[in-house]
Amino acid sequence: MKKTNFLAGAALAVMTLALTQPLMAKDNNKGGFVEETISIVSVADAKNMKDDAYVVLQGTIQQNLGDENYLFKDDSGTVVIEIDDDDWNGVTVGPQDVVIIKGQVDKGWTNVEIDVDEISKVNPANSK
Repeated sequence: MKKTNFLAGAALAVMTLALTQPLMAKDNNKGGFVEETISIVSVADAKNMKDDAYVVLQGTIQQNLGDENYLFKDDSGTVVIEIDDDDWNGVTVGPQDVVIIKGQVDKGWTNVEIDVDEISKVNPANSK
């Protein structure tokens, strides 16, 4: 009788594996296109966020303040942004160009800056 129970259990295990194998094969996440959803925040909102919060801002760079610091402006105000030389990635902009910047809020004792990780020009058809 023990031999029968063992064989029945083994057969059940083989059937379970055979039935679940196709399901497991379909769950292999090969990748594909995923449309990026960007939640753009205003300068005013970014200034009220926690230190190191990740932000995406859209606006213009008004002027170079020196030492990789720039004055960034949107409809809600201005903020100093820091863009390391190697983060420009070949992008060239002027005060008339609308850009999207991605980075972290950097709160000091008396000021707020944005440490930029990525910058890109906005296609004029996609700007606000």
